[in-house]
Amino acid sequence: MRVAWMTDVAPVAVLFDEYRVHYGQPPDIARTHAWLTDQVTSGRLRVAAAADHGFVTVAVMPASLTLGEAWLIRDLYVPPWARRRGVARALLTHVVEAARAAGARRVSLQTESDNDSALALYAAAGFRPVTGLEILNVSL
Repeated sequence: MRVAWMTDVAPVAVLFDEYRVHYGQPPDIARTHAWLTDQVTSGRLRVAAAADHGFVTVAVMPASLTLGEAWLIRDLYVPPWARRRGVARALLTHVVEAARAAGARRVSLQTESDNDSALALYAAAGFRPVTGLEILNVSL
């Protein structure tokens, strides 16, 4: 499965909008394309895709204590028709290998605690739970 970083998000925008709809957002391909373009051109997000079979987005953040970088997988989506074919695993491998090559300190991600299929995938890809931390948000 060939996975590549995207500088032109047009090939991913429709799939990204499908992902948003999957999580209950109204479809809006024009807004999705504009938002993705802004995120990638500003450097806030990196997008890698496996053709039209799936994508992953990554935010690179400072790892201040180690004076390095930490990569955070923000989104990972494979449409239902392409699941169970190794696409998600290929996307994860691509990110981990790129982070390692860039000298990143870690790659992190989060998912819902009841998302058993995702948790199994992430564990098989080498991701381990972080204990002793809580995720806290302020809704704006």
